[in-house]
Amino acid sequence: MGSEPANDGGRMARLWKVLAAILLLLAVPGLATAEERWQTLPEPAPMPKPDRSGYAPVNGIRMYYAVFGSGDPVLLVHGGLSNADVWASQVAALSKTHEVIVADSRGHGRSTRTNAPFTYDLMASDYLALLDYLKIGRTALVGWSDGGIIGIDIALHHPERLTRLFAQAANVEPQGTDAGVLRNRTFLQFLERARRDYQRLSRTPDQYDAFVAQISRMWRTQPRWTRQELSGITVPTAIVAGDHDEAIPRAQTDYIASAIPGAKEIILPDTSHFALLQAPDEYSRAVLDFIDAK
Repeated sequence: MGSEPANDGGRMARLWKVLAAILLLLAVPGLATAEERWQTLPEPAPMPKPDRSGYAPVNGIRMYYAVFGSGDPVLLVHGGLSNADVWASQVAALSKTHEVIVADSRGHGRSTRTNAPFTYDLMASDYLALLDYLKIGRTALVGWSDGGIIGIDIALHHPERLTRLFAQAANVEPQGTDAGVLRNRTFLQFLERARRDYQRLSRTPDQYDAFVAQISRMWRTQPRWTRQELSGITVPTAIVAGDHDEAIPRAQTDYIASAIPGAKEIILPDTSHFALLQAPDEYSRAVLDFIDAK
């Protein structure tokens, strides 16, 4: 009889240890269950060595660019607050058969900015001026987020410069974004990375907050295109989204695809706004299947 309390005490101690471990798993996100692919934010792969790179003087800024491979050209345009390096995996895949051009949008990465208000028309003009500088008349364009919006802007106003448009995670009206995205863990991780990358790459590393304030004024009111305007696009277009996009509701993607005549809607499985990082091989295959289609 005298040994039973000691045994009970040992069992209780072990029980409390197990209970504490369960509570820890429940309290720490990602420990109880493995993250789904669409909840991750992988680091970009190392960028291949470019065949040429530099800074193009366009619209009062110095715009960083890099060119890889040879063949029919394809321009990759990154999203807001990001930079050209995010495309490393796609550059490696696409440059085997295409001339691939990447650049940092105005104020992003290594490119400079001015005090001029950000607009999508202005940013599209920057990319057209870059193509002129590189002596590229027409190109396929792959755009992610703001890059997709820039691609739509060019398709609307300068269709003669595009052979095809692959626009992922774009919106065509300010209300076409999810208001709750700033509470999303993956998106918050992206914002932290964007600040670090800006401070690492920019010539004005201490001006990130001023840069964000400047571009945020554009996001509050742009883009703003009507169905009638979108119906005038003649460039062969793919409207693309991850099936778990944190920022762009599926209804917005469906709307854009329905408004552009002949547009192909592509939904990338088990991915989010950051599909190009989460599923780089699948993303590159989807791009090549579309831009190389006869």
